[in-house]
Amino acid sequence: MGETEDERTVQAGQLFETFVQATTCKGTLQAFSILCRQMDLDPLDYTHFYSRLKAAISSWKVKSLWTKLDKRAGQKVYNHGEACQGTKCLIVGGGPCGLRTAIELALLGCKVVVIEKRDTFSRNNVLHLWPYTIHDLRALGAKNFYGKFCAGSLDHISIRQLQLMLIKVCLILGVEIHVNVEFVELLEPREDQSDSDSPGWRVAIRPSDHPVTEIDFDVVIGADGRKNTLDGFSRKEFRGKLAIAITANFVNRNTTAEASVEEISGVAFIFNQKFFLDLKEETGIDLENIVYYKDNTHYFVMTAKKQSLLDKGVILNDHMETERLLHRDNIDNEALRSYAREAADFGTNYQLPSLDYAVNSYDQPDVTMFDFTSMYASENAALLREKHGRQVLVALVGDSLLEPFWPMGTGCARGFLAAFDTAWMVRGWTQGRSPLDVLAERESLYRLLPQTTTENINKHFEQYSIEPSTRYPNLNSSVIRPHQVRHLLMNGQEHSYPVERRGPSRRSTNFSSTEAVVHQSELLTWCQKQTQDYRGVEVTDLGSSWRDGLALCALIHHQRPDLIDFESLAAEDFASNNQLAFDLAEREFGIQPVTTGKELALEQQPDQLLLVLYLSKFYEAFRRLPGGHGDSNEPDENNEKSSGKTNHTLLNQPHHRKRIPKNDKKLEDNDSTNKRRRKGTHYLAELSCQSAPLAGNDRELQENKDRSMASLLAKFEENSSSTRLHNKGSVRKATAPGLGGSDTCHFCLKRVYIMERLSAEGHFFHRECFRCAVCGCTLRLGTHSFDSQQGSFYCKNHVKQRLGTQPDAFKKKMSDHNGVGTSSSSSLSSSRATNGLPAAGLHAPTSGGHAGLFVVSGQGAQKGLPGTCPVAGMVEEVQEATEASADTGGHKGI
Repeated sequence: MGETEDERTVQAGQLFETFVQATTCKGTLQAFSILCRQMDLDPLDYTHFYSRLKAAISSWKVKSLWTKLDKRAGQKVYNHGEACQGTKCLIVGGGPCGLRTAIELALLGCKVVVIEKRDTFSRNNVLHLWPYTIHDLRALGAKNFYGKFCAGSLDHISIRQLQLMLIKVCLILGVEIHVNVEFVELLEPREDQSDSDSPGWRVAIRPSDHPVTEIDFDVVIGADGRKNTLDGFSRKEFRGKLAIAITANFVNRNTTAEASVEEISGVAFIFNQKFFLDLKEETGIDLENIVYYKDNTHYFVMTAKKQSLLDKGVILNDHMETERLLHRDNIDNEALRSYAREAADFGTNYQLPSLDYAVNSYDQPDVTMFDFTSMYASENAALLREKHGRQVLVALVGDSLLEPFWPMGTGCARGFLAAFDTAWMVRGWTQGRSPLDVLAERESLYRLLPQTTTENINKHFEQYSIEPSTRYPNLNSSVIRPHQVRHLLMNGQEHSYPVERRGPSRRSTNFSSTEAVVHQSELLTWCQKQTQDYRGVEVTDLGSSWRDGLALCALIHHQRPDLIDFESLAAEDFASNNQLAFDLAEREFGIQPVTTGKELALEQQPDQLLLVLYLSKFYEAFRRLPGGHGDSNEPDENNEKSSGKTNHTLLNQPHHRKRIPKNDKKLEDNDSTNKRRRKGTHYLAELSCQSAPLAGNDRELQENKDRSMASLLAKFEENSSSTRLHNKGSVRKATAPGLGGSDTCHFCLKRVYIMERLSAEGHFFHRECFRCAVCGCTLRLGTHSFDSQQGSFYCKNHVKQRLGTQPDAFKKKMSDHNGVGTSSSSSLSSSRATNGLPAAGLHAPTSGGHAGLFVVSGQGAQKGLPGTCPVAGMVEEVQEATEASADTGGHKGI
């Protein structure tokens, strides 16, 4: 006896409800398979599956879900699901970002296949969600799948729950999901392509006989996390000061008592010192911050101080290298569990009835300790491979592309933005745009990704789509030009455009990007060799071993014994030893100090990060000298051969010293030009940094351009230094660029150190010295005005008064100095003065207090627009010398 239509409808509704309520990956896939079989739906018919499923399931419960998905699919950018029809896409990895990418590609009309090597979603950790991600997930029906999603003020969700929601949306839209399938490699097409049915780009996977191996893919997207398995993507590493994080998940039994415990959305030591001091006093646990979220588990994440972990027996032995310090053999897991439990108990004021650990995918208590100091990012976001006339677009999303900084909660938000950008790239490529144009636009958008915050993206979330302009305000999508991404088009000419996969290149946020970076362990070993056999010197670390100053003096004495009588040093006079070393290093080698000798001596635990920065300058200066670092041709961390031609005597000369011209009149005539050039140096450096690395002949051409620019900038720096010295009437040694550790205060003419200085209009000064030349009130960056002729700073109240007392000739001279120089400039200056605005000779500050990038003048200043650029002449000279085109842009809103 056949089923009636009503019975069939009821059964369909029940089966779909079972699918919606499934709580595991296996359960979801099984429920979906049963639903398709009972409703006679073919999930492989991806072009019609969603519409047929919607027609088969018509219960009132599901109508709100169809409404939301229809609204999303109705966006113009998808062209009714036909924008990329017939394009076959493979996504490697079933994490949140991979699944979110799959949804967008499915809405574009692609055939989407997702492979995941696991068959369980076991990650209990909780993700912080930005407001736009909450809006985005709600628009995909998150509430239909998980009723408690971001209820009230909640702004977080467990990774496991998020994956469950997204995989259900994927299945509804016709995405193929294959679990227990591991990606191995991308297979090139065969050479013989005479037959139209010849296989194109395919994949090798495990198991090798899986049906996915028979599909020719047009797009392959890597979303398998930090250990990306796709070739062609180099990685760079960003490393900061050591920070040890602990995550812990405890069983949530959803009792009334547990529900009443307040969450901790984020508490840092600086904002609640009493909490952390009490924690340390009562338990011996020393934390920098702690977060507690309540989801499927009680989730805690905290940053612990190393000494506290050593004292509590969590870390068994102290090591300089992070890898050895946090190696599993150096961690007492029982002590770690006790440490996290105590911190969680105290953090919730002992209100949680029980703190039993949830289990992870390895059936072990779910507590982990890791170093989040090091973060990886891919050098490029996408590339195009071509072989025997067949192309495949390869891209990365999620942690494979850019690892998040977890305290900021950027992982899911930036991951979704990258998913949208990648879908936009696929759309453009499928619709016939030039591959180089597509890649250039994708790389331009990738440049924005690390800079995105909740504040600088579009606040109109309902307007969001995969089109970048709906998400990024003031978008400039042509920062990278097509000729700069030729190396990402891999068409069998890899000898010209090398993109072979290689090890990650280290980049540290603690060092200048123009210098080689030395790893701390290598630096320590080098310092130990330099200072061995010196009386009273025992270098065991890059911190307290340097407090007495003897090690610093030994370092200098090893290279220049004539500078220090080491035997005469008093071991107990820490301050004098340090100051002697600082002064000699600055005078003889151009290595500027980062603090005073007295301050370093008074610190029980010197700032290791600061000392590493300082000592690395000695390493760079000495390592190629005899007795320094061995062979002069030894490659550095960046795999570049050193010249080995460093002249010992050059280290004895002050850097950037230039004879002061005797012709004062000539100097005065050139003064404005030199100042403009000096202020433009940093701006040009920023522009040059935005260019992507070129390959082949273009790379050689770029190196020639770089050398030309470097020589010009050095010349400009010399001119500016000598001019500034002459104008101030004081003799101050021009120091080498690098640390920027000390300089002379513009106001009091005393030394100002890096930790205490401010800068504006090309001058350094103490914070307390930054005062108005008339009334003496303290100035703030961004609210001051500057008289370039007198070298004086003024508050807003005295700018008008200052201008009112100046003769017309002086005002004209100030106008000419800024390049106005026309008859209209005088009236403009008067107009600006009467409105309380600085005239042409009184420079309005640049945004953010960074001196000299742009001085606003002329009509543009009145309208709040960029006015005359003081580095215009300098830019023209550099462009003539380097024949470089001004094609480097930037994102104006971010």
